[in-house]
Amino acid sequence: MELSTAAAAVARAKQEQLDARLRQAGSLLVAYSGGVDSAYLAARAWRVLGARMLAVTADSASLAEDQRRHAAHVAQVAGFPHEWLATAELDDPRYARNAPDRCYFCKSELFTRLLPLARARGFAHVAYGMIVDDLSDIRPGHRAAMEAGVLGPLAEVGLGKAELRLLSLEMGLPGFDRPASPCLSSRIAHGVAVTRERLARVDAAEAAVRAHGFRELRVRDLGDGARVEVAPAELARLSDPATAEQVRGAVAAAGFARVELDPRGYRRGALAAAGDGSRRRDHQAPDGGLGAEELRSRRSPHGTGDGLRPAPEPDGLGPKPGV
Repeated sequence: MELSTAAAAVARAKQEQLDARLRQAGSLLVAYSGGVDSAYLAARAWRVLGARMLAVTADSASLAEDQRRHAAHVAQVAGFPHEWLATAELDDPRYARNAPDRCYFCKSELFTRLLPLARARGFAHVAYGMIVDDLSDIRPGHRAAMEAGVLGPLAEVGLGKAELRLLSLEMGLPGFDRPASPCLSSRIAHGVAVTRERLARVDAAEAAVRAHGFRELRVRDLGDGARVEVAPAELARLSDPATAEQVRGAVAAAGFARVELDPRGYRRGALAAAGDGSRRRDHQAPDGGLGAEELRSRRSPHGTGDGLRPAPEPDGLGPKPGV
């Protein structure tokens, strides 16, 4: 969000390019997680396309309850149409084994369901919130999108995270400065099987730590215990003995027999650094990068089918969606 006047002007010019790209797409089903990137894409598509767009959130055990509430809240405040789609990536043993390519199978499951739904609802394309920052990373989910022909319009026009935060603020979107929050499976060390029980335990533990006032954090499931990481800016609070004891107790109460507090604080790729050897962020692993030019050449194949359900209205969260 800290952009110079010139950089802000560049961001707004890219937004105009995005609007043109969305108009060119004609109609769009947006894979929407509630994060900054997909929230901006959904809100922008709603502004440009109106009823010719729909935001869909994959609903599974890997979605944190806090993220679920936030996704519903943003959609409600922004007014764009939003529905939920149950996904079953945990039923795929290739996903559950939690190898470095786990995200490939998650995104493959998602797009395999979204593409037929898009066709059944009459949407020309499916899009997701990849940004230009992601092009320098190695992420298996992008390979799944590439194979499925899913659009990445934010990356196509060169929008990055700082620009999206600024543009989201200007659009009045809640959570424009919200820390990244990848799926709960990203908290589980590679090689430790992903189960619904482990995901629920991590979700409860992170909610408990958040209740103590920490904003950016991870509770890492190491298989034989948990490691708590908070943002470096919040480490001083965690170093307080009373606070540290409260946090340990809260995480233990969520179901972890052993709890350690990481004195180095939260950092991306910490599980990999701990010894699984893969180059990744929280939800990344080897595949191959996608260039913006290649993204522009992609189009969405569709099948048939349906399976969406309306998004629930969370109690007391913002105004009702617009029509």
